[in-house]
Amino acid sequence: MSRRQSRGTARERLAHQLRSLRAARSLSQEALADLAELHRTYVGSIERCERNVSLDNVERLAAALGVDIQDLLSPL
Repeated sequence: MSRRQSRGTARERLAHQLRSLRAARSLSQEALADLAELHRTYVGSIERCERNVSLDNVERLAAALGVDIQDLLSPL
C-alpha cells in the first residue's frame, strides 16, 4: 500500500476531519456554512468528497471551526 493510500487523499482527509470537527462542536452543516459564509449544500458536498475545494474556502472553514488549516488536512 502506498503512503498516499494509507493516509487518504487530501480531499478524503478534509472530508473526514471537517465532518469530525463539525460533529465535535455539535454544529449542523447549515450552522457551519453560516459561520464560514458558504452554502449548506456546498459544505455537504465537501463532506462527501464531491468538491475540489479552493484554499480560500478551506481557510474559511478552518476559521469557522476555530482550527488551523493543517488540522483539516491532517492524516486520518
